[in-house]
Amino acid sequence: MKYLSPIIVLVMPGVMSNTVQAHYSMLFPQVASVRRGQEVTILFQWGHPFEHQLGNATAPQRLTAWSPSGKRADLTKTLEEVTVPGPEGKKVRAFQCRFMPEERGDFVFILHGSPIWMEEDHEFFVDTVQVVLHVQVQKGWDASLGKGLEMTPLTRPYGLQPGMVFQARILADGQALAGTTVEVERYNVTPPASLPPDEHITRTAKTDPSGVVTVSLMEPGWSGLTATRTLGKKERDGKSFPIRERVTLWVLVDDPKTIPVTPSK
Repeated sequence: MKYLSPIIVLVMPGVMSNTVQAHYSMLFPQVASVRRGQEVTILFQWGHPFEHQLGNATAPQRLTAWSPSGKRADLTKTLEEVTVPGPEGKKVRAFQCRFMPEERGDFVFILHGSPIWMEEDHEFFVDTVQVVLHVQVQKGWDASLGKGLEMTPLTRPYGLQPGMVFQARILADGQALAGTTVEVERYNVTPPASLPPDEHITRTAKTDPSGVVTVSLMEPGWSGLTATRTLGKKERDGKSFPIRERVTLWVLVDDPKTIPVTPSK
């Protein structure tokens, strides 16, 4: 089955090319804003966002959608396997899910990934990925679940323009994480013809004493903010290796040239 436009995709590092850039989980709605009753597809993929290098996927542990009224919908069983273009023209495995909002407000999608072995780092990644779908009314975009590692927006995560400041709070089981490093990387929809130095691909910032990170999002498109903590160890081949728990929040910055404008009367 081919990926056309509405899809959820999860990809794994098994066929990634050699590179020093970090792997991230990516979760994108087909469009960031819809109307009630309008079907939308969410895309989840794994790889290097800036370089647009993708690999094969393992099925996520769980995908949920939290409604503006606080209801939770388990979408895990609605995921279907698809293929998407990978490195050197190869196809890689992915997953997709379609969703139709039945109320107005902001839906928070949360995907919990399966543990992924990172050979080059000798550690496991366990990712939680968040994204907000706006449905007509600004309600619920700052919802906090109070469990595990999460990133709660303090700035509305949609309707943004280039250069705006964005803030979010990093929480671990409801408690703010101070002094935590947050990595920021933009997603390119196609591989760039050339790459800048690493420090211009992945930016870093730290949370303040209240667990709040502040960044400027300078370009249109999706940007991911990722925070990490160490969470115990996991066995592999008779040895113990660290588990790196990560949370990524994806935020869309609109292109001013494509924002719909209604003529004034």
